[in-house]
Amino acid sequence: MHAWDASAPGAGVKHWAIFSTTGLIVLIGIGARFAIGEVYSEAEATNLIQALTQTGLYLGSAIAGAAATTLALMLTLLGLLRNSDANFDADAYKSISEVAWLSTISLVGAVILLLLLVLPAGEFEKMPKGWYLYMYEVMFWLTVAVCTLLVATVMRLFLTIRHVIAQITPGDAI
Repeated sequence: MHAWDASAPGAGVKHWAIFSTTGLIVLIGIGARFAIGEVYSEAEATNLIQALTQTGLYLGSAIAGAAATTLALMLTLLGLLRNSDANFDADAYKSISEVAWLSTISLVGAVILLLLLVLPAGEFEKMPKGWYLYMYEVMFWLTVAVCTLLVATVMRLFLTIRHVIAQITPGDAI
């Protein structure tokens, strides 16, 4: 039975926890985009790109670092599970795999975001009309997507840790 399977024990809690927290991040992103309002000109888009770049570089770097660290820690956890005396079910390994998958997607998204953020906005000559508007939208929504992936990774990691603890804790303490 797969950890994301709706018929798995506790699957409803997993879905609710992950989807509600990632949904909250998406709603915050939508709210922020509406608060910014309509972008009417290339100059305005260039200014927004420069503002996004100032904070986005730190955010993208932090997310890339967190994702890479999580991947390394999942390798460590796999080794610990493999060498422990406790018998772990397939769901424990599947949960680790899902955390690793989310971390990998987060890392790739963060690297793409960082590459976009280092483009010198406003320095390109002869760009097609509307190019900066599209560039801003892509950068903004990629930032929201990478933040959402990080939150999904953290929630999945939390659920994985709870699952592992429940496997090694005697009784029904967890």
